[in-house]
Amino acid sequence: MTAARTVWLTGGSSGIGATLCARLLERGHRVVNFDREPSPVHHAHLHSVLVDLADVAATREAASATASTHPALRIVHNAGTIREKLLPDVEPDDLDTLTHLHLAAPIALVQAALPAMRDAHFGRIVLMTTRAVVGLEKRTVYSATKAGLIGMGRTWALELAKDGITVNMVAPGPIADTAMFHDVIPRGSPQLDVVAARVPVGRLGLPSDVARAVEFFLDDAADFVTGQTLFVCGGTSVGSMSFS
Repeated sequence: MTAARTVWLTGGSSGIGATLCARLLERGHRVVNFDREPSPVHHAHLHSVLVDLADVAATREAASATASTHPALRIVHNAGTIREKLLPDVEPDDLDTLTHLHLAAPIALVQAALPAMRDAHFGRIVLMTTRAVVGLEKRTVYSATKAGLIGMGRTWALELAKDGITVNMVAPGPIADTAMFHDVIPRGSPQLDVVAARVPVGRLGLPSDVARAVEFFLDDAADFVTGQTLFVCGGTSVGSMSFS
């Protein structure tokens, strides 16, 4: 499998990740999907690595093994979870789990892929953060660890620019048709219309909206944009947002 056209994608078995996985395959990329569940997408150029990305040791082992068999010059860390809780209910395990999933996992993946990127003097790294980094109720640990991705990505952008590697972040707002969103607001709930009405553009986002932003950052020609965070949020990052 050629590293030049290979993308390592986390959380590619559902939601935004599944949409992005399908789009990348359609565009001729080879995709390695790191996820706890098998992908619903079936394609000759899709390779699945079943791993719990909140398990640091397992993630490091999977990343190291995959670097030997399926090296890649592009990484998208999309996997994530919310742990929706008010501040008094936040537990230490919430912080540990989301820190491992949102921060430790991409560190392990990028460390494993970095030698190939440096040899090629080319790399594209995209980290999925969230509109919640600017504030949202019941997101103490989620917003904190996702904000950490922005700081980490900006640091990597400075460190890796000389190697031809760009690092950018995509921050989705309310994206319907994803398990994460509908775990908070069930499908068919009248609250969906209420939330959509609070979005400046007048609708909820779709996984394809986010996938297009990621594809821009992955492009060969996107070599003069690094360390940036693109909010794909319908304008909610410039105003208030609430799901209640």
